Amino acid sequence: MTDWVDVCDEEEIDLEDVLRFDHGGRTFAIYRSMEGEVFATDGLCTHEQVYLAGGLVMDDVIECPKHNGRFNYKTGEALRTPACVNLATYPARVADGRIQIQV
Repeated sequence: MTDWVDVCDEEEIDLEDVLRFDHGGRTFAIYRSMEGEVFATDGLCTHEQVYLAGGLVMDDVIECPKHNGRFNYKTGEALRTPACVNLATYPARVADGRIQIQV
């Protein structure tokens, strides 16, 4: 059974933005859509292991800050080279105003 892990207050992530979250020796990227929904993926680009939290969020896409690879943060799908391998995604929710992910 996996546990829900507390990340931060939902207001700590602007709408259409991303936050880096380190937990258990791993890095995650936590996203908040324009509608206020929350999502979570691996926090490193699958191309060269760059932190995605330094990238640009546009609609439901995160662009890696190093080589501009793109991923759909809702599905993890790699959308543009040089990123060819999809990101892992994780369940995310807001509970009592706090963002949580299931790892």
